[in-house]
Amino acid sequence: MRRFLLLYATQQGQAKAIAEEICEKAFVHGFSADLHCISESDKYDLKTETAPLVVVVSTTGTGDPPDTARKFVKKIQDKALPVDFFAHLRYGLLGLGDSEYTYFCNGGKIIDKRLQELGAQHFYATGHADDCVGLEFVVEPWIDGLWAALTKHFTSTRGKEEINGALQIASTASQRMDPVKPELLHIESRVELLRLADSGRRDSEVQEQNAVNRDQSSALIAESEPSLTHSVPPLSQASLNIPALAPEYLQVHLHELLGQEESRASVTPVDPVFQVPISKAVQLTTNDAIKTTLLVELDISKTDFSYQPGDAFNVICPNSDSEVQHLLQRLQLTDRREHCVVLKIKGDTKKKGAALPQHIPEGRSLQFILTWCLEIRAVPKKAMLRALAEHAAGPDRRRLHELCSRQGAADYGRFVRDAHTGLLDLLLAFPSCQPPLALLLEHLPKLQPRPYSCASSNLSHPGKLHFVFNIVEFLSPTTMEVLRRGVCTGWLATVVASILRPDTQVSPAEGGPAPAPEISISPRTTGFFHLPSDPAAPVIMVGPGTGIAPFIGFLQHREKLQEQHPEGHFGAMWLFFGCRHKERDYLFRDAKNMAKDVNDTLVEIISKETGVEKLEAMKTLATLKEEKRYLQDIWS
Repeated sequence: MRRFLLLYATQQGQAKAIAEEICEKAFVHGFSADLHCISESDKYDLKTETAPLVVVVSTTGTGDPPDTARKFVKKIQDKALPVDFFAHLRYGLLGLGDSEYTYFCNGGKIIDKRLQELGAQHFYATGHADDCVGLEFVVEPWIDGLWAALTKHFTSTRGKEEINGALQIASTASQRMDPVKPELLHIESRVELLRLADSGRRDSEVQEQNAVNRDQSSALIAESEPSLTHSVPPLSQASLNIPALAPEYLQVHLHELLGQEESRASVTPVDPVFQVPISKAVQLTTNDAIKTTLLVELDISKTDFSYQPGDAFNVICPNSDSEVQHLLQRLQLTDRREHCVVLKIKGDTKKKGAALPQHIPEGRSLQFILTWCLEIRAVPKKAMLRALAEHAAGPDRRRLHELCSRQGAADYGRFVRDAHTGLLDLLLAFPSCQPPLALLLEHLPKLQPRPYSCASSNLSHPGKLHFVFNIVEFLSPTTMEVLRRGVCTGWLATVVASILRPDTQVSPAEGGPAPAPEISISPRTTGFFHLPSDPAAPVIMVGPGTGIAPFIGFLQHREKLQEQHPEGHFGAMWLFFGCRHKERDYLFRDAKNMAKDVNDTLVEIISKETGVEKLEAMKTLATLKEEKRYLQDIWS
């Protein structure tokens, strides 16, 4: 079987999930994918690699490669490497990003550019997927076209050698080594699908005939609007191209626990975790503000946790208890919520390289896993919708097939992705769907810790750590009357409720202090968003809403340094921030667009004040960024 190396660089798990999808589909197309995280440098060697390389790279922060790719990027950026270091390498790269940020898909672009500088060549054109409009609009056709490009690569490098299980494509240009153009790849991919259908082989997509009587459905829904549970023509009358069903691989058993207590220590086994008390919580906005903003102070004096202004840290948070209970009820597992979950790999699984999910610890109860380990609010990918459809009936099954089909891409974007529809929403919307627990454990991603900026200086507040956040609130996509809160901010608001006080109250309420609640935190590596090492350097800071948080730490730090060194020379500091209503929500936020607007405004200022064209001003700003004199710390 034809082998290729498949690497992913992920921050939140998107790139990994896409790489795993490619790995699954590769087998169906007659390829073998050697899948690794790009950080696992002991498991692959690009210097000696002879097989084609496929890379999926996300972007984090202000346009940086993800943390898992930092060592890789540092290694290939070694200026001592010769220009032909990767001359033997042929690769295709898929970058993930968000066009609302200034440096779109920059994580992938950095790696792509450097590989070419070292002599590597594309066998397949680079794809840039945009999370702003939906990653699937680029990801799906890019993956479809990958098989044609790989086939062309192997055909051109091995001549007329017979390829077992080959999906050969009739093309007079099959000997070309130039990258296959994206507009041709979809056509070639469809040829592959048709040939597989003719030969009776199972492909990554299969044709499903519409089981609904078209005349009756037209009469019933002609006047209606589409919704999560309901489609209209032409989709409701279309034959569908749906993804192949991902192979099941987990065997789940529930055993009664013998009364042992459970801790959260195993939730994030890689990073050091600190259990710290909350020493203060203050509401910064008035009660009639559009959003409620809280400042929380953590007591880190008895830990080894250290930070400097500009750093960030992670808060380890659980899912909503009420949502977990509703999910257990919907799965009819309430009476077994305290049972221990035991996982094994199915002996007859067809999943290549099947392994137990690392984010699901051993010996934990079902309730613990749903509360602390799985992102139950995650927007389901199409592979999960396809799997759920297998356990639904009638119109529910049809609609789930529509939402995961190529023809239903617009409905998926509108009613699932953009509406932030989660698993519980789907199960409530499609009552006939009765999925097994194994399906959830196979498809739900890891519950990620939430990052927050440090909003204090350890010089001004020794042994303390401040952070500021808005309590995120939004309407449920299935029941618009229900107001939901963000997973972490909603939980934090509940945790601090007993000690919360308004900003005007300078001392705790009468009746004695309430017991200090505790939360778990872990350090987060950033390393770039800091004050200049030279205290004489002037600083301009721009931060809307809670984006002001790290700058409060900057101001406190400089102020304390000036107190400690009254004879020293310190640069001026300017802070610009914005809100909708000064009296009510001084910290109101609009972060994504704000970042781009700030960038554009700086270009205009440079152009006006120096008398140069806009392009030259953009180059000046880019130089400032390269020199680490223009720093961005963007949160979404």
